[in-house]
Order: sequence, then C-alpha cells, then structure tokens
Amino acid sequence: MRSRVVPSMLLLALSILVLLMLNLFLGSVSIPFRSIWNILWGMNDGESIIWHNIVMKSRVPQALTAMVAGAGLAVSGLQMQTVFRNPLAGPSVLGISSGASLGVAFVILLSGSIGGVALSRLGFVGELAVTMGAIIGALSIMALIVYVSQRVRGNVTLLIIGVMIGYVASAVIGVLKFFSVEEDVRAYVIWGLGSFARVSGNKVTLFVSIMALLLPLSLLLIKTLNLLLLGDDYARNLGLNIKRARMLVITCSGVLVAIVTAYCGPITFLGLAVPHLCRAIFQTSNHRVLMPASMFAGAALALLCNLIARMPGFEGALPVNSVTALIGAPIVIYVLFKKRREEVTE
Repeated sequence: MRSRVVPSMLLLALSILVLLMLNLFLGSVSIPFRSIWNILWGMNDGESIIWHNIVMKSRVPQALTAMVAGAGLAVSGLQMQTVFRNPLAGPSVLGISSGASLGVAFVILLSGSIGGVALSRLGFVGELAVTMGAIIGALSIMALIVYVSQRVRGNVTLLIIGVMIGYVASAVIGVLKFFSVEEDVRAYVIWGLGSFARVSGNKVTLFVSIMALLLPLSLLLIKTLNLLLLGDDYARNLGLNIKRARMLVITCSGVLVAIVTAYCGPITFLGLAVPHLCRAIFQTSNHRVLMPASMFAGAALALLCNLIARMPGFEGALPVNSVTALIGAPIVIYVLFKKRREEVTE
C-alpha cells in the first residue's frame, strides 16, 4: 500500500499547487502572466493598480478561502461517515449547516421585517452580523447535538434527530421568508448559494488562521476514528470510551462546518464526495492515510470548483453550489457503482 500512498499524495499536492496557480492567473479579466508574477512578489512598480487590486483583493483571497474551506469540509465529511458508518453522511447531516442558515435568516429576514432595514444592508456591520449569526446558529445546533449524543445510544437515532432538526430549521426559515420583503429574500437566497468570494480583507486572514488551527487538531482524532471503524464492542474492549469519542468527533466536525458555513455559506457535496474519492484512490480505510488525503483532495476539488465558477472570459461568477453538485454527484455515483461492481465480481 505504501507504494501507492506516496505517489498519490505527491500527485494531490502537485494538483493543489497547479490549481492554486490557475486560480491566480485565470479569470474574467485577462492579466499578463508576468504582471501577476510581479504583483505576487511585490515587484509591482509600473503595474496597473486595477490589476493589483484584482489579484491581491479578489483572486488571492478566493483561492486561499477555497483551499482551506475544501479541506475543512472534506475532513468533516470523513469524520461523519466514520462515526455514523454511513456512506451518505456529510457535514450537514446533523443539521449544523441548517442552524447556520437559520442564524443568517434571523439576521437578514427577521431584522428586516422588524426594523424595516435588514442588518445585512449595513455594509461592514451587516457582513459581521451575517457571519456572527451563522456562527451562533451553527454552534447552538451543535451544542444541542452534543447534548443529545450523551443521552442516546444508537448512531441511527442521533442521525434521525439531526435530520429532524434540519427540517425544523428549514420550516422556520420558510415562515421567515413568507413574511419578508422580496429584497431580503433575494439577499438570503444569494447567501445560500455559497461563495468563496465573500471572504476578503481582514476576514480572509482570520478565516485561514482559524482553519489552520482546527485542521491540524483534527489529526489528533485519527486513532479514535480507526478504533470506531472496528465497531463499538471491539473499540470498547480496546479501552475506547464510545460516548466521549463520538462527542469529540461530532464536535470537531461541527466546528469545522460552522466556521466554513459562516464565512462561505452552505457549500454542498464537497464533504460527501471527497472521502469516497480518497477511498477509491488509496484503496484503504486507514485514517492515517485518509485524513491527510481528504485535506489535499478537498482543497484541490474546491480550487477546481472555484476556477470553473469564475470561468475565464465569463462575466460574473456561477454559484459555487451549482459547480460542486455538478462535479461531486458524478464522483459519488461512480465510486458507488465501482464498489458495487467489485462486490459482484468477488
């Protein structure tokens, strides 16, 4: 297996580097390669200030945001699929993304209905309010899920409760939409489409710093995840506290989803597709391989989606969720069919 792991990891790392460069050099505005190179290295004497702003205030923040957000969602999806032993489990399976959406709905829809002007329209204060609303909503639901996980035994029960929480959040959001003005509903819908472009300036520094801290911490759960794969009885015999382990994994996954959703909106399919892709590439269930592989593959796939969303020569940008679904869904279908074929062959 080692002979396959090292080349595949190097290939994933190389793909991240190539896609990162493509995200910086390609876009709706054509900028010469040499000018971009000079801007990136601070040798921008005589370069257009417009090009400098496009590269440093748009393309670089988007690329960095996509890279760390993709890695975070992929790790979260891997953790959820392992703890629930369900190939269809993803980062949003426990309703944490729905909680973030509910928090944003209160900021955009409810504040507009009560005060006449939605907080989201107040410039920097509005952006901060939307981000805080998403974080508070997501972490509130996560706290509820962690509390429930200490009270129920089965993973299936917890999974169903998470799905029901998501339905309740969607119902409340639907009511808020009904009583809101068209402009506020449109603003909420645009947020729900997901975007790596809304993280800029000081926000991208904070977002990348938070994720740079959380992602290495998630590596500490590798041994726990490998034990959970053996089943509760075997893991318990090996000295693992099942409730505590499940709570730690859910908390780690929930925090990653909460932060990414707060800054980028609800990004779908990356967390579901990437773990399947990594299992197919590396042919292993060992999290010592899958965890770093998911980080690399998630970062690369998010960069690819961001590049497609900003297709060179295309004015504007496509919704990221549309691109992730178009790429992620075929990957999951292919992997599942391939696995089924292998089972039939055996």
